[in-house]
Amino acid sequence: MHSLLLLLFSFSAHLYSLSNFIPFVEATKTQTSFTIDLIHHDSPLSPFYDSSMTSSDIFKKAALRSIARYSLSESSNQFPESIVFPNGAAGDYLTKIYIGTPPVERIAVADTGSDLIWVQCSQCDDNSSCFSQDSPLFDPNNSSTYTPISCTSENCTLLYQNQRTCGTSNVCEYSYRYADDSYTKGELASDSISFDSTSGVTFPNSIFGCGHNNTVTFNSTKKATGVVGLGAGPLSLVSQLGDQIGHKFSYCLVSFGSNSTSKLKFGDDAIISGNGVVSTPLTINSSTPTYYNLNLEGITVGNNTIQSTQNSSNIIIDSGTTFTYLDPSMFNDIVTLVTESSAVEAVQDPPKPYGFCGSFQGSSVNVPEFVFHFTGADVALPTENMYTLVDNNLLCLLLLPNTGLNGLSLFGNLAQMNFQVEYDLQGNKVSFAPANCTNSN
Repeated sequence: MHSLLLLLFSFSAHLYSLSNFIPFVEATKTQTSFTIDLIHHDSPLSPFYDSSMTSSDIFKKAALRSIARYSLSESSNQFPESIVFPNGAAGDYLTKIYIGTPPVERIAVADTGSDLIWVQCSQCDDNSSCFSQDSPLFDPNNSSTYTPISCTSENCTLLYQNQRTCGTSNVCEYSYRYADDSYTKGELASDSISFDSTSGVTFPNSIFGCGHNNTVTFNSTKKATGVVGLGAGPLSLVSQLGDQIGHKFSYCLVSFGSNSTSKLKFGDDAIISGNGVVSTPLTINSSTPTYYNLNLEGITVGNNTIQSTQNSSNIIIDSGTTFTYLDPSMFNDIVTLVTESSAVEAVQDPPKPYGFCGSFQGSSVNVPEFVFHFTGADVALPTENMYTLVDNNLLCLLLLPNTGLNGLSLFGNLAQMNFQVEYDLQGNKVSFAPANCTNSN
């Protein structure tokens, strides 16, 4: 997905504990496991699919979404908190969500880099208060299980102080404003939420935002109507489910252009095991409490290892960011090693949005392999996770320097493709295992 930058936030100085989020959702079963489909924005299965786009076009489009996702205003010191929908495009991964009784299907953006679940609702003040969508607005009056959240509810206080106000009839109202001037405003509510999953499990009393004044930049397609946040904040889907899923979820992302869906798993289904599984500590920083942080100790390129000079918990793992962003000094060292060992000639002005491209002669080029050294976990990445060919004779890195990102380094979804990635929020670790995600069940 792609993170719009929330403005006007003041955060408590305390550090959120991953294991102490309060689960507010009660499933129909005491413990549950389920799997849902994730559809890449540009795959043939997506409502946004454009058959005229080449694989190079898809990379470029997705990368531009990434750049907008974490672009910070130079005149402010805000940090990313929620999703970005730049250039009329929704986030990278979509899923179907069903809200209410009887359930109403919505297409929403799913993302580990955002928290709040929200959809557009029929309380729009007028037609200009909601962005255009090709499905009816969600009408709370048609759901027998819809309940507004009161201002005095503990759920309301999980919004930061300047995200919430008390509306008429003591209803908790939320307001999220983003750096590109997009926003969503509405009432916080609870209702039954389910997914198009193998188990058919339903979660009553789920907390979500019923948006009645929304402006975003994905509305040109009229398909996506809201967001499913999978981040670390207390109102995200995974935090709400909590004990119901054993504080575990995982995903396996298929390659761009695949005719298969990626899989997002919860509970025991999310656990990965066997040969090749490596694990690294997971932390949450008080300065960026939505995000899942890992510690990158270094990167091996071919036979050479570049050590990280950044502090611990120095990289965010994010399913909604396309490229991987690194400290400029590390990025420059990588470019040097790739140039020296692959017999490519660096081009002065690489095509946007790439940070490095090199030209080569002939029909192929040998490239050095990458190994990312996280604390306790060495993750060897296939060449297709790190490189792409542009115009047949231009080799481009799927990496960018994190200049303009306020020092944030990001481990993006291209690097994670064809890996099972498990988040154990109680054990405070992330695990990786190589996989053919096309065949993932």
